[in-house]
Amino acid sequence: MLAFAAACAPVLQGGGVVFLQGTLGAGKTTWCRGLIQAMGHKGAVKSPTYTLVEDYWLASGHVYHFDLYRLADAEELEFMGIRDYLNESSLCLIEWAEKGLGVLPDADLVLSIADLGESRRISWQAQSPRGEQWQTGLTTLAQEWVSC
Repeated sequence: MLAFAAACAPVLQGGGVVFLQGTLGAGKTTWCRGLIQAMGHKGAVKSPTYTLVEDYWLASGHVYHFDLYRLADAEELEFMGIRDYLNESSLCLIEWAEKGLGVLPDADLVLSIADLGESRRISWQAQSPRGEQWQTGLTTLAQEWVSC
């Protein structure tokens, strides 16, 4: 999971919104950890389960990692200033995005992780022109991984 996420880093450049879907323990935070570290973060990448958001200032841009699992009401996002995080130059990785529906913008890309026990299946679906660019890059990347 970490290695594949690291390989995704060159594809997911620039600002945008990625929703991560999957069951509890499927690997959403692990995938984010691999991506953020591959983008240049040198420290720990902790789960934002209790803080709701962790931010990372990187040479390649600003990454916000959200985990909305404990969100009681989508309106709480307004109180935390969610719109300040969502800008063209920031990459926002959002776990449990369905808890923020009605407040969150549409995703550029929805990344789904299926827990198959000893392995994971990752799929993605573009939701915007930016997402279509990312989807093309991720599909090419996946084909390279399968042929290894």
